[in-house]
Amino acid sequence: MVETSLDALGPVDFLIVEFPEGQSTFSGEMAEELVRLTDSGTIRLIDAVILAKDHQGGIEAMELSDVGDLGALQTLEAELAELLAEEDIVNLAAAMDPGSIAGVLVYENLWAAPFASAARRAGGQLIANGRIPVQAIIASIDADEAPEPRDTPETPGG
Repeated sequence: MVETSLDALGPVDFLIVEFPEGQSTFSGEMAEELVRLTDSGTIRLIDAVILAKDHQGGIEAMELSDVGDLGALQTLEAELAELLAEEDIVNLAAAMDPGSIAGVLVYENLWAAPFASAARRAGGQLIANGRIPVQAIIASIDADEAPEPRDTPETPGG
């Protein structure tokens, strides 16, 4: 991983992409998009791990270097910091369904680094962040667009 001053570091996030049993593929379009995001300077990949959770809850963690043919991901693998500890792996795998495979990405948001640096220089600090699931946004939009229930006129004497 390229050395970065802590003063210039952007926000760091993680995400987990889970695949049901027998449906995992970490190559192809997903790998190409990850390479595109790093090549464009949008993100810097810090760590990437593949987790397998068996039906009894046992967890196997593999670094990208443990995987055979990486395809497009080969260029990213050499720069990874391997930041995640065993305790992190256990906590991340808790979100997984038994029998599933998941890819875990830890990445720096390079696009936000200049703003984050300016905020720190101004004496500010990030005290919270979060994500709104896309499904929640879609549900909210659908609820706003739904026709309002019509008021039914009261029946006289009723």
